[in-house]
This record gives sequence, C-alpha cells and structure tokens, in this order.
Amino acid sequence: MHIALYRNRHTIEGRKDQLVRDLKHVVVDADELLNELANSTAEEFAATRTRIEDRLGKARAALEDARVTASRKLGAAADATQEYVHENPWKAIGLPVVAGLIVAFLLSRR
Repeated sequence: MHIALYRNRHTIEGRKDQLVRDLKHVVVDADELLNELANSTAEEFAATRTRIEDRLGKARAALEDARVTASRKLGAAADATQEYVHENPWKAIGLPVVAGLIVAFLLSRR
C-alpha cells in the first residue's frame, strides 16, 4: 500500500510539473505575441496566435486531467476512510476523544 501511494505521488508530481511547464509556455507565447503585434504581418500574427491557442488547449486538457485525477483520488481516500471507520469504530472515535481529554487536562492545569 505504501509503495502504491509513493508511486501515485510521483505520478501526480510529474503531471503537476508538466502542467506548470505548459502554462509557462503559454505565458511566453502570449508575451511573444504582444511583442510581435506591433511589427508583424497578419500571417505572422495568425501563426503565433494559433500556437498560443494550441498550447492553451493543451494546458486546459492537462488541468482537466488533473481535476479528474484529484477527484478520483479524493473519492478513493474518502472510501478508504469510511471503510476504516466502519472496521475500527473505537479507534476512529476513541483516539480523538483521548487526545481531547489530554489537551483539556493540560489546559486546565494552567
């Protein structure tokens, strides 16, 4: 289980890094478009705009993939938590109660 979590985290980090790179490329392309706008022909402007739209589309797709992946993983974590609570109700309820009592005891000594 621990290895699977580590592998998933590595995959998420890789996707996040790729998304950041894609967004940086979009910003660089937009900056180029603004710089070229004053001295460019309509064809050059259109080519740059097409390149920006392509990169922006890829960044949007990557964001959607990241959202779907995060949603799926959040659902899996919620399911695992619910299963743990159902299998170990006293641990799930008892530990926070004991921790609260210890904190209350320590605060009352002040």
